[in-house]
Amino acid sequence: MSLAKETEVTASAQGNWFTTAHWSLVLNAQDTSSPLAAAALEKLCRTYWYPLYVYVRRQGEDEESAKDLTQGFFARLLEKHYLAQVQREKGKFRCFLLASLKHFLADERDKARAQKRGGGQRFVSLDDSTGEGRYRLEPVETMDAEKLFERRWALTLLDQARTRLKDEYLENGKSSLYDRLKAFEAGDRNGPPYAEVAADLGLTESGVKSAVFRLRQRYRELVREEVANTVDSPEAVDGEIRYLIRVISG
Repeated sequence: MSLAKETEVTASAQGNWFTTAHWSLVLNAQDTSSPLAAAALEKLCRTYWYPLYVYVRRQGEDEESAKDLTQGFFARLLEKHYLAQVQREKGKFRCFLLASLKHFLADERDKARAQKRGGGQRFVSLDDSTGEGRYRLEPVETMDAEKLFERRWALTLLDQARTRLKDEYLENGKSSLYDRLKAFEAGDRNGPPYAEVAADLGLTESGVKSAVFRLRQRYRELVREEVANTVDSPEAVDGEIRYLIRVISG
């Protein structure tokens, strides 16, 4: 069963998917300067800065310009209340960010580069030190900037879910279990034999299969939560998952 179908199967209790980082908090906030909405937006921006950096680099900007433009975009986003321009029927955070970035880049082409970037302020703390190293690993074929943005967005979302899953095992004192089971996380058929893992963990094969089932189930739940954080309603989750799976499969 595909990840897209499996995540639909685990679609019960929709209200539990939403966290304090949810995009709907930002969209629905009457006051965009409210602490809760501002914190939600900043968290989403910190998570998804790299797909935007990739987009800017694929537009032909060099490393330093891409860093400055990405940071400058977030400064403008948070300072100038771009949220007022969001249309409710286009409530995907992915779509909003890319449209806003395109608008920002068009404006920046008409300005002197030395007099921009939010006055040198950093509104969102981004781990841009890793951006270029990651960018060098991106496909070198003629994937246009928008397609690369969407692919990297989807992969970032899955990485977020995977990091949360690993952290949960760590917090529960089960890091060794996770290390042995992670090869089975996304249904990898090339993982080690169950018997081998069982021997290493001191479990039965049936016990390992049950542990793998729980890991995969929790991973799917976390993927749903991450997607829910970037759309404006529970009803939009399944469609966004199907779309992002197509982007990755590509």
